[in-house]
Amino acid sequence: MEYQIVLTLALAVVVGLALGLLGGGGSILMVPLLTYVAGMEPKEAIAASLFVVGVTSLVSTVAHARAGNVRWRTGLVFGAAGMAGALLGGLVGGHLPGTLLMVAFALMMVATAVTMIRGRRGGGEGHAAHGSPPLRRIVLDGLAVGAVTGLVGAGGGFLVVPALVLLGGLAMPAAVGTSLLVIAMKSFAGLGGYLTTVSLDWALVAAISALAVAGSLLGALLTPRVPETALRRGFGVFVLVMGVFVLTQELPAPFGQILVVGAAVLAGGALVCRLIGDACPLPLRPQT
Repeated sequence: MEYQIVLTLALAVVVGLALGLLGGGGSILMVPLLTYVAGMEPKEAIAASLFVVGVTSLVSTVAHARAGNVRWRTGLVFGAAGMAGALLGGLVGGHLPGTLLMVAFALMMVATAVTMIRGRRGGGEGHAAHGSPPLRRIVLDGLAVGAVTGLVGAGGGFLVVPALVLLGGLAMPAAVGTSLLVIAMKSFAGLGGYLTTVSLDWALVAAISALAVAGSLLGALLTPRVPETALRRGFGVFVLVMGVFVLTQELPAPFGQILVVGAAVLAGGALVCRLIGDACPLPLRPQT
């Protein structure tokens, strides 16, 4: 059991590193880590992930705020709506079967991986009109994203950042910095919902949080030195593999095996498309 704890603590640094480099992705790695390495039950893993990612995001928000990359009004409004949605999602998730939660989480991993591999269309700047973002859309999107985060402990930065870019017309640095504020707010709200039905080993969770924070600070230092596109796509492939792995663990036979074969076929199609270029008939070519 001790080696599992040591491995969990070591991998917590990797989770923080991903969060610091990408402005998201912490929970995508943290939930499988806590479930399959630390041996937590799915509900406990989701609740602990919400705390770890919340603390790490809060610390990272301070660093981004010093660089002027946090839009406080937009972030607080989106975050407040997200907290309401996350609290509701956490309350509901505490009463759902663990297997159902893990399958939903794995599907979120696959969707996130596809988004990361394909990239953003049209570059990194926002496309909305200049001026104040529409308050109604911010609130509605915040509720929806918060509910997903609270329910499965995922869907933070990779849902919030595109929403901030499209709604607020924020440049990517501002969207990433503001998203960390939003992630922190709704992670703690989702945690509050889960704590009504789940108990945590707070000593272990605190140690994991400390190492994840250290990793995020290291990631922030490395960000200017790592090519964003290569990092994002490589991380996306890893998340995709993890998502398929979780599904194979949670789905009954023969559905897990069928999924592996389907994923292999899709991966082969993507590789062929990369080789033949624009002649590829499938919508698999990554966007820049």
